[in-house]
Amino acid sequence: MTYAIIETGGKQLRVEVGRFYDVDRLPLEENEEFTLEQVLFVDHDGEASIGQPLVEGATVEATVLRHFRGRKIIVYKMQPKKKTRKKQGHRQELTRVMVNAISLGGSALVSDQPSAEAAPVNVASTEVAAAETED
Repeated sequence: MTYAIIETGGKQLRVEVGRFYDVDRLPLEENEEFTLEQVLFVDHDGEASIGQPLVEGATVEATVLRHFRGRKIIVYKMQPKKKTRKKQGHRQELTRVMVNAISLGGSALVSDQPSAEAAPVNVASTEVAAAETED
């Protein structure tokens, strides 16, 4: 399994190819592809590359899926016996990104793109074959 630890928005995330993650709002349009170069760690089938602080030549390609606002958080401050109460809400602006590929040294370690060798699967023929084996 290949994964990387990246830094975005002042936070560190462990990312894998084919999964989506919610990060702080990025100034990008929806369906726009971008590259993250703040890669702190890459693990490819047990072979680790540790950055000091960043791994040289490591990148993570991702696509913006959508922008949205997170769940509401209530901040409630109260001083007992003083009749002082302050209630405030907050919703964080977020961007959902899908990780497409993890690259190290210019070559993609893992990519979400289907390979040319993989033949498309015909769903109808597999259903017929499954029905024949059940009889």
